[in-house]
Amino acid sequence: MTFYLLANHLLNFALPAAAVALLLVLSSRVFGGVFRSSRPVAATWWMQTAIVFAANVAVLVAGLVFFGRDGKMLTYAAMVAGAALCQWVLLGAWRA
Repeated sequence: MTFYLLANHLLNFALPAAAVALLLVLSSRVFGGVFRSSRPVAATWWMQTAIVFAANVAVLVAGLVFFGRDGKMLTYAAMVAGAALCQWVLLGAWRA
């Protein structure tokens, strides 16, 4: 496998995690006034995006190990649920 193909596979593996993380953080900034705490754990949007992205990649890797292949819908559903839980914790919404 060439470097180009390896980079292409890794980028295509991580792209759903990046897209979900970015869209979740930006939409929580726009629509999340109800769940916003006075002191969020991660204050900046790029820090929240990086943390949610790392959690999403961890869920995708766990799905790859568990199922033996990537792209399963159950893995993507677990990624969305994990991203929502991670963002809920980062916003400190349990204190709201």
